[in-house]
Amino acid sequence: MKADISLKEKLLARCIEIKEESETHILAAMNDAQQGANEYGPPKDRYDSFRAQLMRKRDMLAQQLAGIEEELRFLRQFKQGSVSTKVELGALVVLESQLLYIMAGIGKVEIEDKSVYVVSPVVPLVAAMNGLKKGDSFIFRGNTMKIVDLF
Repeated sequence: MKADISLKEKLLARCIEIKEESETHILAAMNDAQQGANEYGPPKDRYDSFRAQLMRKRDMLAQQLAGIEEELRFLRQFKQGSVSTKVELGALVVLESQLLYIMAGIGKVEIEDKSVYVVSPVVPLVAAMNGLKKGDSFIFRGNTMKIVDLF
């Protein structure tokens, strides 16, 4: 059981690392858009939309950045260290065909020679098994699935 708690801690650390990388890439893209707009100068006439496009791109990236920063704050504050007894936020769920870590919408993560799908608690699969316990079965999109183990 301690090994599985350690895996959950490593997964949480990897989630934070992935979100920090996204934050870095978005900041660089924002700076590029702003620099491009600055170098282009003011609009040449009222029909010149190139600078406006760059500024819209920068604003869109700023919205994405705000979302990433909010997720990072949540991940950094999340207290891990206990074994989950039911499917909930922070649970590591072993299904017959896959391993799920319910934390944030990140996707497939390779850790300790295992493929783990890091998913948000609001995805339909998690909603279908929310509150279930080890050994419970559920139906998702016409398929019967079983929770083999839970950590």
